[in-house]
Amino acid sequence: MIQDQSQGRRGPRGRRSRDASDMDAEHSGSDIEEYILRINRCSKVVKGGRRLSFSAVVVVGDHKGRVGFGLGKANEVADAIRKGGEVARKRMVSLTIAGDTIPHDVIGRFSGAEVLLRPAAPGTGVIAGGGVRAIMSLAGVRNVLSKSLGSNNKLNVVYATLDALQQLRTKEQSDRLRGLAS
Repeated sequence: MIQDQSQGRRGPRGRRSRDASDMDAEHSGSDIEEYILRINRCSKVVKGGRRLSFSAVVVVGDHKGRVGFGLGKANEVADAIRKGGEVARKRMVSLTIAGDTIPHDVIGRFSGAEVLLRPAAPGTGVIAGGGVRAIMSLAGVRNVLSKSLGSNNKLNVVYATLDALQQLRTKEQSDRLRGLAS
C-alpha cells in the first residue's frame, strides 16, 4: 500500500485551509457542539470480581457566548457521555464577550483550582490548556490568555473557568449596576 507523502495513517497533515462557508456551516443555527473533556474509569471490587463504572465530563457550547458542562456517570462509556451531554445542555449559561475576547482580566476559583483569564489582541488565539481551552473555544472566544493555577483536576478547573466567566461585565453593565447614567 503506497501512500501520498503528505498523508499519514491518520489523514492529511498540516492545517486545512477553511473558508467562510465552512465556518458558517459549522456554526449555523442553534446547533450545539459537544466536547468530551475526560472519561474516568472506576472499579469496585465485589464478590464476583471487579465491577466497572465510568464517569464523563462533557462540555457543550454554541460558539455564540453560551456554554455549559455536565458530569455523567453510568456503567457504560456511551451512557455516561450521553448523560453528561444532557446535564451540560440543561446547565448552559450565557457569557459576556467583547468581540472575540473577554472584556477584562478575571480570576475564577473553585476548590483548589484557580484560573486566570486575560483579554488578548486579535490574532493571538486561545492560549489555554485542557478544560479552559474547551470552554473558551465552545463559548466563541477566539483570543484569550489563560493560566491555570493550583489544582489540575479537570472538573475543578472547568468549575473555576465558569466562575471566572460569570464574573465578566462590560463597562455599560458595571455602570448600570453602580447606578451611573450612561
